[in-house]
Amino acid sequence: MCGIWALFGSDECLSVQCTGAMKIAHRGPDAFRFENINGFTNCCFGFHRLAIVDQLYGMQPLRVKRFPYLWLCYNGEIYNHRRLKDHYEFEYQTRMDGEILLHLYDRFGVEKMAYLLDGVFAFILLDTANRKIFLGRDTYGVRPMFKLLTNDGFLAVCSEAKGLNQITHSMTEPVEIAPFPPGHFEVFDLKPTGKVTSIQLDRFHICTEEPKHAIHDNTRMLGTGFALETVKSNIRLLFENAVRKRLMAHRRIGCLLSGGLDSSLVAATLVKLAKEKQLPYPIQTFAIGTEDSPDIAAARKVAEHIGSEHHEVNFTPEEGINALDDVIFHLESYDITTVRASVGMYLVSKYIHDKTDSVVIFSGEGSDELTQGYIYFHKAPCPKRAAEESVRLLKELYLFDVLRADRATAAHSLELRVPFLDHRFTAYYLSLPEEMRTPKDGVEKHLLRDAFKGLNLIPDEILWRRKEAFSDGLTSVRKSWYTSLQEHIESEVNDSQMEKAAKLFPDNPPTTKEGFFIRQMFEKHYPGRSGWIPHYWMPRWIKACDPSARTLPIYKPDQD
Repeated sequence: MCGIWALFGSDECLSVQCTGAMKIAHRGPDAFRFENINGFTNCCFGFHRLAIVDQLYGMQPLRVKRFPYLWLCYNGEIYNHRRLKDHYEFEYQTRMDGEILLHLYDRFGVEKMAYLLDGVFAFILLDTANRKIFLGRDTYGVRPMFKLLTNDGFLAVCSEAKGLNQITHSMTEPVEIAPFPPGHFEVFDLKPTGKVTSIQLDRFHICTEEPKHAIHDNTRMLGTGFALETVKSNIRLLFENAVRKRLMAHRRIGCLLSGGLDSSLVAATLVKLAKEKQLPYPIQTFAIGTEDSPDIAAARKVAEHIGSEHHEVNFTPEEGINALDDVIFHLESYDITTVRASVGMYLVSKYIHDKTDSVVIFSGEGSDELTQGYIYFHKAPCPKRAAEESVRLLKELYLFDVLRADRATAAHSLELRVPFLDHRFTAYYLSLPEEMRTPKDGVEKHLLRDAFKGLNLIPDEILWRRKEAFSDGLTSVRKSWYTSLQEHIESEVNDSQMEKAAKLFPDNPPTTKEGFFIRQMFEKHYPGRSGWIPHYWMPRWIKACDPSARTLPIYKPDQD
């Protein structure tokens, strides 16, 4: 995890503009570089490094002697870089996984380069010989990237929008700062003036198709057909491989553990594979919640079962309320459920950074969207609609859960790894018959649970534990975190303010005092940037006025 930033065609002095790059210093505390581009005095790169792979040669922009005209600034991990290097017989000059982008681009061009990459990434690639700039982002947007492009061809790019929010440009009207679309690459012509023109924006991968890099995967041949036992075996094989490939790191690895199905499967598989790989340290797991939190109790059972070095972080609603402003600043979002869930993740990440030496953090994001884990899937009209909803949620992850997970961990200089969003795993799961993927016998994610039944990987009571949202599981069912937050806000927002909410915030107007309070905080940091989220996250197919699962009539808690 790093922070990337670049300007092309700036009309303002670069020494003034580079203050924007410092807004993302938290993403890479190990080193910083600001570098002008030869022959283009108004173009530059900024890079904040979190050293994970190749601590000696890992600074960026990456340049190698063989390609003196190529400049690469990227944030991410390319899990198949060694396999590609060997297959195509590339001669490396560093041990950086990102060097593979230079070789692939030189041989095949940007589109094939992008679709051969198995990993998570956001990249800025400059080819001064051909005067081209290329931007690209992984399938689910696990690694973030934002773009600002003016009508006169000034381009600015950054890992987080805050690094672009105060960039100076010649336009008299505000210029859009937009998230770069996941699974896409864009090509720009670079003019002698340093200004750019966009000439191509194309998708290189969608989640419903097997990725083209699968031909270079080290997973043994999958079973064919849709017999249940074959499917379950394939799910286990692909999931374990997704965790294994993400062990690529020179820093200590840990795992968030809420005690739910998803994080428990990740943690248990991680501990198992770490022992096989003989890592020189035990895997640390981390849970956060109040003393009577169902997540704390469940995570403790899992940690004892798998033998991790477990840490419990005490959470109080007061602490959560005090963290809200910092959380919203880092999130760059005013979505209510995203903010609620980010508070716990932000605080546990702070603990990891301050109290431990774990830096690479595994987590269970993506499973609910992929495996139909939200309890409103019980109300899906038919399997086809449920399958369509699953794909919609996956395509929007970069606006909600993936955004939350990246910003909450990056705020404390941690690198997130999410094996449930492995390209091959998700493509296979989405290829299964729609009827296989729906909730069964009143249990969501039934197929995923059934695939790991009888293995003793995690305790049975956890394997079949009902879905509990992270922001809900922080606290007891008797008093949810969102309830404490709403009680606090009741005295902060009055009825008169709510009457003016639609006029004050015409885009996605808040309909509750909680929404109003969060929106006020967001606008304080990012005035006029409401377009960063297209809509609020809400359950479907059921009458809902709040995103919390605990407010839905179909919610059935485990024994609290």
